[in-house]
Amino acid sequence: MSSTLAAQFATAVAAVAAVPTSVSVFSALDDAALVSLGRMAAQEKQLADAHLALIAGEIAARSTRSHGHDGLAQREGYRSPEEFVKATTGATGREAVTAVRVGRMVREAALSGTPDPATGSLCTSSEPWLAPVATAVAAGTLSVAGADAIRAGLGVPTENVPSAALSEAASALVAEAATLDPDRLQRRARELRDDLDEAGIADRERERFEKRSLKHYRLSNGMGRLVWDLDPESYAVVTELYDRATSPKRGVRFVSGPHQETADRILNDPRSIEQLASDTMLGLLQAGATADPTELLGDGGAAIRVLVTAPTLDSRTGHGRIEGSPDPVSIETVERLVCTGTTTEVVFDDTGQALDVGREQRFFTRKQRIALTVRDGGCRFGACDRPPSMAEAHHIHHWARDGGRTDIKDGILLCKFHHLLMHNNGWEIEREGSDYYLIPPTDVDPQQRRVLMPSKSAAMRDLQRELAAPAAQLELAAPVLAVPTGT
Repeated sequence: MSSTLAAQFATAVAAVAAVPTSVSVFSALDDAALVSLGRMAAQEKQLADAHLALIAGEIAARSTRSHGHDGLAQREGYRSPEEFVKATTGATGREAVTAVRVGRMVREAALSGTPDPATGSLCTSSEPWLAPVATAVAAGTLSVAGADAIRAGLGVPTENVPSAALSEAASALVAEAATLDPDRLQRRARELRDDLDEAGIADRERERFEKRSLKHYRLSNGMGRLVWDLDPESYAVVTELYDRATSPKRGVRFVSGPHQETADRILNDPRSIEQLASDTMLGLLQAGATADPTELLGDGGAAIRVLVTAPTLDSRTGHGRIEGSPDPVSIETVERLVCTGTTTEVVFDDTGQALDVGREQRFFTRKQRIALTVRDGGCRFGACDRPPSMAEAHHIHHWARDGGRTDIKDGILLCKFHHLLMHNNGWEIEREGSDYYLIPPTDVDPQQRRVLMPSKSAAMRDLQRELAAPAAQLELAAPVLAVPTGT
């Protein structure tokens, strides 16, 4: 068996080595061929990573504490299987840790219920709810990074979330993994966990708050570096100030009147975005948030928005969402922020579409942008993850050329890059009810097949669940709470 497996690996390595690596070969490819080969190269890497994980899992099993100095890694002079994998494969520390963790998961799932050849005792899986994930990795249909993302996002069973529920969620995530990169897959796993564990939201919120920290390091070149880990609420405060200081230079401008001069000055500032942000934050730290008002676009303390549906607020059950954050916050946090904040009510119909304004003006109003933010959750183009603060309101029917209306239903949030792409490269958007579809130009897809543009807003998913509930009314108010800092 060993010689057969070694021969198969040797054949696979030889086959990959036979693929040309000359730059000229790849430069000669047309776009379609290049993209197709990129997908196959990713599949090639996914299979290789699965093999490495299987090997790492077996190394870990032969290097457990019970083996003492007779363990495989220890005999070779390494303190842990992760160090052994790192040294023998050339992997980074993070890659080695992931390979061992996922490999152990796959091995335990495959051998669960069978006798251990070394001890004779029955093998058990420490994470049985991840069996669908382990099976997909072994089959080569799920990447090692994707498996680790699902594992991290789902967490472990609790009194409120049994193992069976997590196993069902794991199966759903494996099915979705083909269209999600590991980062988005982990966020999706966290969403499913939050859907399953409403009671645990406050605990996870508290856990994130306890992990906040600020560290600084002196670098060898004489400079210093800050590493600041923030809970979602604090992060929303900091990013709001960052956006106000830099948004004109990033091409995102929604100002007029008294703030226009400040926006123009920020735009024309010779400093880079990063330099401007650094200088502004330092100034705020030195003098407080009410320092020189010309340093920020807008004035006063930072404001964050908490999104919550009216029935949730009235019943004091459920949760809210901090705008721009994928993680829910407890109803207690919502009530604390509401206490001294202001409330803007955005009404949605039974399809999840916000109310209109009309064609009286070309630009979307502040309240309309709030409604778009609640509905869209950021740029809705493909897998783009730009938040609402980095998005612009686009008329799906051109205002001047096509007589488009400045209605929320005919507006959609796009980041500046994708907004320019729409106008300059022939992309179009169609709306059917509350659904929006992207229409690519013929040079991208000759058949111009429509692509659904799902909302990125977790708050809208909460609202749609309430709309679908038997007791839901035809119209629900989704208050958007603009809460000043310091509350």
